[in-house]
Amino acid sequence: MIIDQQTDLYGVVGYPLSHTLSPTMHNAAFSATDLNAVYLAFETEDIEGCLRGMRALGMKGISVTIPFKSSIIPLLDEVDESAKSIGAVNTIVNHRARLKGYNTDALGALKALEGETELSDKRCLIIGAGGAARAIGFVLRGRCAYLSIANRSIGRGEELADSLACSFVPLEEVEGVQSDLLIHATSVGICPRDDQCVIPPKALKEGMVVMDVVYNPLETRLLREARLRGCQTISGLTMFIHQGAEQYRLWIGLNPPVDTMTRAVKEALKK
Repeated sequence: MIIDQQTDLYGVVGYPLSHTLSPTMHNAAFSATDLNAVYLAFETEDIEGCLRGMRALGMKGISVTIPFKSSIIPLLDEVDESAKSIGAVNTIVNHRARLKGYNTDALGALKALEGETELSDKRCLIIGAGGAARAIGFVLRGRCAYLSIANRSIGRGEELADSLACSFVPLEEVEGVQSDLLIHATSVGICPRDDQCVIPPKALKEGMVVMDVVYNPLETRLLREARLRGCQTISGLTMFIHQGAEQYRLWIGLNPPVDTMTRAVKEALKK
């Protein structure tokens, strides 16, 4: 990679960011398509300052992660209708200092799920009420036979359930919920705290489909326990790659090198 005065700058903003492999994925894509661009991680708690810097430095685009996916919306010049409906933004495009927000998590999750299971006959339980849970709930609403939300914070969980017109259950009661598809959409279990899991083992029933949005590590504690209990498991890696591929399309306007992006992230995870 040669960096010069013409190099376009992209990045991811959030806190914390020690786990992220977004730079690995996107820099591999830029290299494979001979783009003079670089993607960096900017760990910060000052999201307003980040957006000022994005405009001032002429950054072409950024990914947005925990904890800013919802709080960033009023700071943007424009928000895509789908992201506005979801209530979460994970991608920003800078066009002549005008910042527009998008959500690629929803498409990434849908592609990951549809590649592994039929959704129309599933009773789906989503664990979490943050940006990822919002995007997944939005895209599954109307596709699954039944949808419910579980969350540790009752207020946030009920708010999301109301916006999706679905039911809410406190996290401590998930063992009693009848579901065919369980999606974990919180940051619990991300490396280096990969020994953590918020879902009790008794909630994992044989034959259930279990997806974890956490992709680092590749097999989280949740997925390991689900596999041992006879569940079909879906790693967060597929969703991560698909949402990143859509980000590439928004920023660059070209079809992304998905195979290259996947190989780069898998190699990094092995290390």
